[in-house]
Amino acid sequence: MPEMPDLLHDAMTRAARYLATLDERGVAPTPAALARLAALDVPLPAEPGDPAATLALLDDVAAPATMATAGGRFFGFVTGGVLPAALAANWLAGAWDQNCFLTVASPATVAVEAVALRWLLDVLGLPPETAGGFVTGATMANFTALAAARHALLQRVGWDVEADGIFGAPPITVIAGAEAHPTLFKALGLLGLGRNRVVTVPVDDQGRMRADDLPAISGPTIVCLQAGNVNSGACDPLAQVIPLAHAAGAWVHIDGAFGLWAAAAPQRRPLITGYAQADSWATDAHKWLNVPYDSGLAFVRDAAALRGAMAPSSVAYLPEGATREPQHYTPEASRRARGLEVWAALHSLGRAGVADLVERCCRHATRFAEGLRAAGYDILNEVTLNQVVVAFGDDDLSQKVVAAIQSDGTCWCGGTVWRGRAAMRISVSSWATTDADVERSLAAMLRLARQVAES
Repeated sequence: MPEMPDLLHDAMTRAARYLATLDERGVAPTPAALARLAALDVPLPAEPGDPAATLALLDDVAAPATMATAGGRFFGFVTGGVLPAALAANWLAGAWDQNCFLTVASPATVAVEAVALRWLLDVLGLPPETAGGFVTGATMANFTALAAARHALLQRVGWDVEADGIFGAPPITVIAGAEAHPTLFKALGLLGLGRNRVVTVPVDDQGRMRADDLPAISGPTIVCLQAGNVNSGACDPLAQVIPLAHAAGAWVHIDGAFGLWAAAAPQRRPLITGYAQADSWATDAHKWLNVPYDSGLAFVRDAAALRGAMAPSSVAYLPEGATREPQHYTPEASRRARGLEVWAALHSLGRAGVADLVERCCRHATRFAEGLRAAGYDILNEVTLNQVVVAFGDDDLSQKVVAAIQSDGTCWCGGTVWRGRAAMRISVSSWATTDADVERSLAAMLRLARQVAES
């Protein structure tokens, strides 16, 4: 059996080789690579085996069947790559094997997480008193922030929801735009607030909530706004809606899974003017900060509301210190030290690097839109962030072009339906995407669109 250093060195060598060869392969795995995955579906071994052989099998069989999301030509979803510093920090965190829920369990990672949180508030321009939690993704970030909203609103009317539950509680009205992301509704369902009880507000042709259609607000109410429509990238009129909601006593939550990062780029920040006046925010660091997955971020201006919703009951065997205890701000207790990767990304990029990352992706999106529009294809959205929605003709033709692009392998983009039309969505979110990647991908898109139209 190999020693741990030998096995880790083997893993490093294999990982480095994988990353170095991404540019040579198609973005999507080949049918042959997918077929080989059956080699992993074997009976559970009866006896211990060689860890080196286990690692080799995974690398030989699974690696070729991965989607090349770590490269520069995956545009299928709002999926960032992984910055070198963040990936290296992820490896360190795995080796350290820390449980980042209490200071006494992991003083180093708890301290690093506190610094990372302070830096996040700084780079995103959120109020300095804001509390935050490192969660699994945008779904749980929405869940966590909305749980704080539920706590605060019901506390105002004398109801302790954590102690007494929602049965018999005063009702909470939830208002959201008609094109709010599905994960927001999922979080509301998990909280017992109901997916079907949401009052939806009409949106404009870019998916932005119409401020003049905001309904009258009375009683405990949460108004959910969006920074970054999943298709168009458009942002709700935050500066108009937030004052109206607050004047009526509502809690305002912003689902900014990727759009909140516009705050980090001075040229894009005007797109979300007024965002810092909200009560809570949800975003995802694996999107535009380009850290590994499992890195959602929940922010709540009222720290007591977040802690009230999340803190567990005290027990003698879990001693708490005088510093911030992470388990008071997230649904989980035991969890990995995901804040380490966020710290590493921010430390390696600095304020200017984060701004450049966001701006660069937006510039690449604009180039895609310009090139496709010049070739005569319909750009269906206002390209203000990193999203492009393009139609190549009628629905049947557009769907065939999307399928051809996905099969070709030069790049990978997803299909969508936008404003009643079948289209292709281009999402540019990775630090690894270069000008050359964009031009190579654009040339493939134009070539394949012509071939499909002529066939």
